[in-house]
Amino acid sequence: MTTETITAAASGTWLLGDLPVNRIGLGAMRLPQTGEALVPHAVPRDRDQAIGVLRRAIELGVNHVDTAAFYFSPLRSANELINRALAPYPHDLVITTKVGPGRDPSGQWQPHAAPEQLRGQVEENLRQLGRDHLDVVNLRIVGTDSIAERFGALAELRAAGLIRHLGLSNVTPAQLTEARAIAPVVCVQNLYGIGVRPDQDAFVASCRQQGVAFVPFYAIAGAGRQAGASGSDHPQIVEIARTHGVSPAQIRIAWTLGRGPHVLAIPGTGDPDHLAANVAAGALGLTDEDLTLLDTLHHAGS
Repeated sequence: MTTETITAAASGTWLLGDLPVNRIGLGAMRLPQTGEALVPHAVPRDRDQAIGVLRRAIELGVNHVDTAAFYFSPLRSANELINRALAPYPHDLVITTKVGPGRDPSGQWQPHAAPEQLRGQVEENLRQLGRDHLDVVNLRIVGTDSIAERFGALAELRAAGLIRHLGLSNVTPAQLTEARAIAPVVCVQNLYGIGVRPDQDAFVASCRQQGVAFVPFYAIAGAGRQAGASGSDHPQIVEIARTHGVSPAQIRIAWTLGRGPHVLAIPGTGDPDHLAANVAAGALGLTDEDLTLLDTLHHAGS
């Protein structure tokens, strides 16, 4: 499969609230650094390379970029790179960001923000991105406690016009239900991929029934998480990739998109070749035999 002429439009579209996006987007976590992300000792990525990847993404039809103010390394900030590369922003670009966790200037993680601190995090994203409102803000959660007070604080900022749409990250079905009783939820971001969290299958289906986008993170990296993919894949995934003339990472993206029309992919990369390959995966058609085998591997935890 050639990648040069395939754009993100080949993946289909979904509405985040009233904002149409192509189902292949770009995660910005890997833009500020090379190697492992979200660690104090991260090695800054070449600035021109990161900016080039962002601009190339737009050329390839990507109109959904996922970021956060806590995506930074020494010298580099994902939000700053997005602002520098893409402002003035294309009219159809949707930027999704996250609040809840925080990192101090040294890169050390801080306790999750209290409800009264969330406005400051929203305003920091606005400042870094150079926006007067944020398209989508996801409340990132750790644990299964009630999220009503924190989500309610974001709902107030939405009513004030600082946020257009709200989403959730790393949540349970019960937390989604709790949030939807307060304000509309357009997306859920949870860890999910082939062999990763098969217990999420029912939640993925439930989100579709509720009209909520499901946005897997680490769909390629899997257990590697912010360290990235390990470079080794199950032999059967490798064989399916060889049959289609693509990479195992592209098979993982295609399988993810195949979980439903409401599933959006946000693979992160700072490599322009990987970017083109990720976008091209949106046009990859897996056979019924492929899907049966991949689903078996998924439920086996591979």
